[in-house]
Order: sequence, then structure tokens, then C-alpha cells
Amino acid sequence: MAPAAAAATKASKTSIYSHKTLSPLFFTPSLRFPTRPYFAKYPSFSRSAPETLLLSTAPRATVTPSSPSPTTYHGPCYVLGNNIDTDQIIPAEHLTLVPSKPDEYRKLGSFALCGLPSTAYPVPFIAPGAEGTRFPIVIAGANFGCGSSREHAPVALGAAGVRAVVAEYYARIFFRNSVATGEIYPLESEETGIWKECNTGDIVTVDLAENLLINHTTGKEYRLKPIGDAGPVIEAGGIFAYARKTGMIASASTA
Repeated sequence: MAPAAAAATKASKTSIYSHKTLSPLFFTPSLRFPTRPYFAKYPSFSRSAPETLLLSTAPRATVTPSSPSPTTYHGPCYVLGNNIDTDQIIPAEHLTLVPSKPDEYRKLGSFALCGLPSTAYPVPFIAPGAEGTRFPIVIAGANFGCGSSREHAPVALGAAGVRAVVAEYYARIFFRNSVATGEIYPLESEETGIWKECNTGDIVTVDLAENLLINHTTGKEYRLKPIGDAGPVIEAGGIFAYARKTGMIASASTA
């Protein structure tokens, strides 16, 4: 076969192969595609001098002194170890409860710390059939509140009647949720191992003004780190209550 004929035959076979493998849409004569991309037309802007921007000179909201409130919490303590996670504080199956509903808020509190292993913690945090706890203060080790970011964890403790937790340090999100909800005071101890020197049922006092934990059963005192700017937020009842109280956002009565 002559070279020119061979080349023609090869080109014909290539063309047939290409037609068979391409999508049928490529050969549909009724389809029409734009030859140029479409861009929406936007209004033109003049280059005239910009209008003067008026800024308010009114002073920003200031925090007013809070009304007198309890700065000490007193009662029997419940002692926990290290790495108490949110599944132990409130197991996931109870997260369907809505804390904004009073009856479900109380029920959420009745499940607080129900995820603890009974072998390690034989004294129940919530007595059988009770909605709240008799332990207003929790003393724990390091990394309290680790695990998930569920805000139900501090809410469950607060709903159960806990007023303060003293731990060596907290998981960051648990600490933030405690402040944002205003349910409990997440206090940190200046020294480690306090939970090893206390026992569940010891009578203790948490003095927020003096940054002090007093164990009346053993006679020992422990220094606490200042709660700082988080204190007024918790005292107000959470971040939104604090914002309304200080005028950062409109209160429900003036909205």
C-alpha cells in the first residue's frame, strides 16, 4: 500500500474511534452552547468624594458595681480524680433534654455524673430517686471536663445543685461553657494533689473573695487562683445575662 493511502486509512480509523468514544451530546445538533461566558452587569460607581462617615461619640457601656451576692459556698464536697470527661459528667443519651425547659432542666441535673464507674466512685453523686445532689462543691484533679464540647456538662452540674468545682485545670471548652452558661464557678487550685487529700463528704468552704478552699474536716486550707473577669459573668447568670446587665445588649423589657 502506498504511504499516502496508508496515512488516509489510519486517519479514518482514528476519526471513527474518536466518534464512538465521545459523548453523544457532542453530536446532538439541537444543543447550543454560548460561545462567550456571561457576566452580570453591575452598576457603575462614580469617583466623587465619599460621604462623611458620622461616628457616635456616646460613651460605651460600662460595668456597674454588682449587687451584693454570696461570695462563699459551704457544704460537703464530692471528690473526683483526673481526666473526668463530659461523657462521665452527662452521658450522650441524655443530650436530647432541653435545658431551657424547667422540667427537663431538673431532669438533666438528676443525671449529673451518672457516667462515673461505680467501682471507682461507690458513693452516688445523686441519691436514687433524687433530682439534685447534696454536694454543692466538687473537688477534682487535672483536665476536668475533657472530651466533647457539649455545654450540657456544666449545665447538668449546675442543675444538680453544684455551685463550684475546684480542679487543677480544665479542658478549655468546658471552662468556656461554664462561664458562658453561668452555671458553676470553674476554680483552679494553685497546688496539685488536693483531691488526694480530701474525701467525699468532707465539709468544705469555697471563699471567692479570699481565693481560698477550706477543708473543715481536715483543718487544711488551699489557695485558689483568682477567677478574674469570668467572675462577674458567672455571677450575672451567663454571658447573655451579663451583656444585658451591663447594657451591651438590650434587655428583654426594653427590646
